[in-house]
Amino acid sequence: MSTAQAWTDLLAEHDLTERGRCFARLDGHEIALFRIEDAVHAIADSCPHAGASLARGALKGTTIQCPAHGLRFDLASGCIHGAGGGLAVRTYPVRIHAGRVEVDLGGAVN
Repeated sequence: MSTAQAWTDLLAEHDLTERGRCFARLDGHEIALFRIEDAVHAIADSCPHAGASLARGALKGTTIQCPAHGLRFDLASGCIHGAGGGLAVRTYPVRIHAGRVEVDLGGAVN
């Protein structure tokens, strides 16, 4: 049985430029958004290792590096880069609808 998605508006699409990033706090969720090659990725803005903000990390392709200890996470899957398991950052479904970036807070994975 699937549950209905509940999309929450975050910002105008034009406010998140190519290779851009932003931070949002919504309903107890701290979210880092990244736009890479016309895809928008939304992840929890807290490294699962020690809680550092990932929104401020170094970005290379679709990999974000934690500024505190250097762990690298794939923005699409949330998994540690190059590893199939272990620590993972929460990811959120994201869409562009009517020129707005929206996330499904209830659809988080990891």
